[in-house]
Amino acid sequence: MDENVKLSNVKEREITKKNGFAMLFANILGYVATVVTFVLGLVFAINYEDVNDVIFGLGIGLFVVSLALLIVSIVLSCGLKSVNPNEAMVFTLFGEYYGTIKSAGFYFINPFCSAVVPNEETTGNIFEISSDVNGNSSAKVAGVTKKKISTKVITLNNEKQKVNDALGNPIIIGAVVICKIIDPTKAVLNVDNYMKFLSTQCDSVIRNISRLYPYDIISDENEDDNEKTLRGSSQEIADSMEVELQKKVEDAGIEIMEVRITHLSYAEEIAAAMLQRQQATAIIAARQKIVEGAVSMVKMAIDQLGEEEIVVLDEERKAAMVSNLLVVLCGNKEAQPIVNSGSIY
Repeated sequence: MDENVKLSNVKEREITKKNGFAMLFANILGYVATVVTFVLGLVFAINYEDVNDVIFGLGIGLFVVSLALLIVSIVLSCGLKSVNPNEAMVFTLFGEYYGTIKSAGFYFINPFCSAVVPNEETTGNIFEISSDVNGNSSAKVAGVTKKKISTKVITLNNEKQKVNDALGNPIIIGAVVICKIIDPTKAVLNVDNYMKFLSTQCDSVIRNISRLYPYDIISDENEDDNEKTLRGSSQEIADSMEVELQKKVEDAGIEIMEVRITHLSYAEEIAAAMLQRQQATAIIAARQKIVEGAVSMVKMAIDQLGEEEIVVLDEERKAAMVSNLLVVLCGNKEAQPIVNSGSIY
């Protein structure tokens, strides 16, 4: 979805009047009155069978009253709603938005209101979005709560996806999103399935931001210490993903609490080559340190020999000594000494 496209917003009206217990008591009295009028009507109708009798007519009237009380009590019972902590319900009245219950409690609302049923795939606490080889996504949901929207913290675990970094190298990246519903009205009225909507926007944000940065710095010639990479600056990049994703899902009533990169690697087709490059880089860096240390040690040895006049070396002997010391200090294997009992010439 284009970030410039705004969803149709509905101004939320929160229902705060918790009068469920009072109406429950009145409803119980209505059922009691239904039973009493039905029993009295039955008594009058059985004992006075003459249709012209006034009492018999009163019995028939009590039957009618008991039926009316029963219907009214049943209708009023439909208006009793119980909401648990960290849950919400959105109601409509004859196609128009009526109000939203966001606080836990026992409520009585217009019995003709109907709760907006969120898509069953969007209710629950843990969601895993998996993709097949064709790129089609499917949601696996743990727990379903009909007619109620969970406002608990939700974990969206997007499966790994293949994207190209700033250098065009294919990489595999996965992220987890921690979020919660802060506006249930927008979540169920502005989008059809707020979790699929969130998953789609998450995929888009990960893909768009990942291709702005390289996986790692490949060339050391123009290396910039401040350049961000997916491997070296994962936290900063995850923070930018969080900001971008929040902009895209704001109109769906979702608050993004945190985005974390859970998986990052090269794609299989270049993983082996990149591993060899990393190994070569490490070997070169190690050799460079070894050579720097060997040169300093050789210089120190020659300087001390000359200063203390232990032995006087001409240029040819210095060159031979430097060569031998460098071979010993830079070699991969331990040096095997050779004792010369004669003259060196």
